[in-house]
Amino acid sequence: VRIKPTPRTNKFLKERKSAPLESAVPLAQLLKRPELSYGDLQQLEGYGSQLPERVARQVEIQCKYQGYLQRQEAEVKKFKNLEKIHIPSGFDYQDIPGLSNEVRQKLSEVQPTSLGQASRIAGITPAALSILMVYLKRLRDRQIPAQNTTTSNDKQ
Repeated sequence: VRIKPTPRTNKFLKERKSAPLESAVPLAQLLKRPELSYGDLQQLEGYGSQLPERVARQVEIQCKYQGYLQRQEAEVKKFKNLEKIHIPSGFDYQDIPGLSNEVRQKLSEVQPTSLGQASRIAGITPAALSILMVYLKRLRDRQIPAQNTTTSNDKQ
C-alpha cells in the first residue's frame, strides 16, 4: 500500500511532528519513522488492518528495525564465514606485510585455528583480519609460497 501526499495526509503527519510527504511512499516506510506508530497509521485514511495490539506491535517492530536486523544477520553470516577460514597449524605471521608487530606477536602467541578465532583476540583489528584473510586466500590459491607448511615431498 502506497500513501499519497494529499493535504489531509500531510496535515496528519505535521500534527504528529513528522515530515510531510513529497511523493507517494509505502506504508511500511512511514512506519519506520520513530514518531509514528501502527495505531497512528490506522487512523490515516483507514490504512492498516485492524490487528490485535500484540500483533500490531510486532508489525511495527519489524518495520522499524528491519534495517538493523538485516545488518545483524549479515554480521552473523560474515562471522560464520570467518570461522570457516582455517589457519594452518604453526603458521608464521612474521612475514605477512602490513601487520603491526603487536598483531604479529598476539597471533603468534595464541596461534588461532581460524580467522573467527583470530577476530576474538584483543587488539586484532578489522584491518589486520582483512590482511590475514587476503594472505591466507593467496596462500590457499598458491600465489604465495607456503611458509613452514611444505613437506619434504613438496620440495622435490
